[in-house]
Amino acid sequence: MTPELLGFQITHRAMRGDVRRLADLATELAEGRQSADPARATAIAGFVTALCKGIHHHHTMEDQVLWPVIERTAGAEVDLRDLSDDHSELDPLLAEINGQAAAFAAGRDASALVTSLTRLADMLDEHIEEEERLLFPIIKKYVSVADWKRVEDAVRKGGDVRVDLPRIEQYARPEELARLRKMAGPVLALLLSLLRGGHRRRQRLIFGPLAEV
Repeated sequence: MTPELLGFQITHRAMRGDVRRLADLATELAEGRQSADPARATAIAGFVTALCKGIHHHHTMEDQVLWPVIERTAGAEVDLRDLSDDHSELDPLLAEINGQAAAFAAGRDASALVTSLTRLADMLDEHIEEEERLLFPIIKKYVSVADWKRVEDAVRKGGDVRVDLPRIEQYARPEELARLRKMAGPVLALLLSLLRGGHRRRQRLIFGPLAEV
């Protein structure tokens, strides 16, 4: 058996998709094509902050848990330095975005967020594409199912099921969602049905006309 990487793929896709959508939303807000009252501005800022926290947690678990597993099992087959350097560049940008989100919630315009979120979206696109191209074949070849489960468990510990599960449903393709349901059993379908309505309401409040992926 080889590790099942579908969960990581969908998580990567969700991070990239949400950051790009937020960059587009910030652009529309800055250009006056959308508006945000205090409640919506607070919701947008909260979503930005939660997303930045999730991105930080994901790459921290890669550094602390996944990279050691790969180095132990694959050794000289892979060089992780460039990917680690990318991670080190992310944290200052995430901190900058968190500050800009707080300022937006307090009444500032969204122009600063446009630049920072667009930069983050571009960085994630490049980094994740490279990471999946380089590491997914290595993981499938060298990493055991047991080691991979420990990596996934560590990543899940810092998540929020109320946010993470609806995002999986939002970004998974139909055939991928069917695979996930087959692996997870009926509990997944039940949780998704319970969380779906709240997620959709939050998405409409935050993204407005951009609420659909």
